[in-house]
Formats: sequence, C-alpha cells, structure tokens
Amino acid sequence: MDLLRRQKIATMDEMKATLGTRGDATVFRKLAKVSYRTSYSHRGRYYVLGETPYYDELGLWSMGAVQFSKYGTLRATAEALVHAAEAGYLVSELEALVHVEAKGAMLDLVRQGALERDKVEGHYLYLSADPATRKRQLRARQVLRTDTVLAGMAQAEVMADELKAAIILFFSLLDERLRRLYAGMEALKLGRGGDRKVADLLGLDRDTVARGRRELLTRDVEDDRVRKLGAGRKRTEKKRQR
Repeated sequence: MDLLRRQKIATMDEMKATLGTRGDATVFRKLAKVSYRTSYSHRGRYYVLGETPYYDELGLWSMGAVQFSKYGTLRATAEALVHAAEAGYLVSELEALVHVEAKGAMLDLVRQGALERDKVEGHYLYLSADPATRKRQLRARQVLRTDTVLAGMAQAEVMADELKAAIILFFSLLDERLRRLYAGMEALKLGRGGDRKVADLLGLDRDTVARGRRELLTRDVEDDRVRKLGAGRKRTEKKRQR
C-alpha cells in the first residue's frame, strides 16, 4: 500500500480514492496481503502498516491525534495496561496514557470479568482479574502518596502567586532528569489533562512531561546518584604511630 508507506496512516475513504474504487472489499483485499492495524481512537477509522509504528514502553504509538496500540482495540489495550500496572489505574490515570475516553471500555471489561474494580478513597480503582496480581496492586496503591501541592489545580484555574513561585524555585534546583520525573509525578496526580497543566506551569514541553510520567509508571528509572565501585574520594591512610 504505497499510500500508507507515503503518509503512514490513512482512512478507508482515502485508500479507496487512491485505488479508484467505491467498495471497501477492494481495499481489504489489498490489506490482506500486508500486516496492518487500525487506530483505537477515532472509532478505528485510521489504518497503518504493521511495520510503521515505533511503540513506546506501554505499547502505544500516535500519529498526531490518532492513537494506535500493539494490543489492537481500546478494550484490549486497557486490559493489558491495567494488568501490567503496579498499582492498578483510576479511569483518569489510564485516560491520561491513552489520550481517549476509556471509562466505557473499562466498565465493559469489568462486566466481562476481564478486569476487577475496588472503590478506593471514593474512586473506582481498576485492577487485574488475577487474584495474586490484584492483591499486589491494591497493596502498592495503599502506599502511594495522594497529596500534592498541585492538586488544587484540578479544581481551580488560578494558583496563588506565592505557591507558583515556590514550585518554580524548587523545580529550578533540580537537574534535567529530576525535573522530568517531578513533572511526570505531578501530572500523574492531576490525572487527565495533567501533562498540559504541568507543562504550562513549569514551562516544559508536554512530551517531556509525558515521558517523565511514563518512566514512573513503568519504573524505568535508574538512580544515577549511586556511585560506581571505586568512585569517590580515596580513603586517607592513618599515619603510623612512631
């Protein structure tokens, strides 16, 4: 499919126009000869060749606002991500990852027995259907901090100038890696739309905030501060007593 190789993604109508046909069947005969996926956003209207996406650590890839997953549909993606999550997901947390409304898909998965959910602090937490995994996720959720200095941003558009100044001062003291992780942590706590709010406040690129958030969710974080063996100041030998 030259069109898909040229522009990476395309709708059924675009492919029909390129092939000079009015029937979907002609397009599907062409697609049957290659590996392809449909988007889980935009009602599956977009197609991509299987060789094109470079999936991130969560198995997600996007082209502009169009979202694709190595798991296929939104339901399959939600099930896989929740099962792999260290502490399960609230709806808002999962939606911040997949960038589409996911509540309906998650409810369907619960009804089908593919996921479970428990009420935690007034919100439904979606968990793996596997009992051992679910128990571990609940235990991990219990130790997560729920307080945040940015939590008020979810309810108020305006933050006190003093608080903004304090946050920005603290942020300026961090190195590049810790800035990214701090921004990602605060975006997680805010839920849907958190990437944009934190990016606007701290003057960061939204992709940087999203990267920090994903690193925390997947625990893909290494402590660069740990010294390598033999590093650091040499020990001072004690002088011999004469």
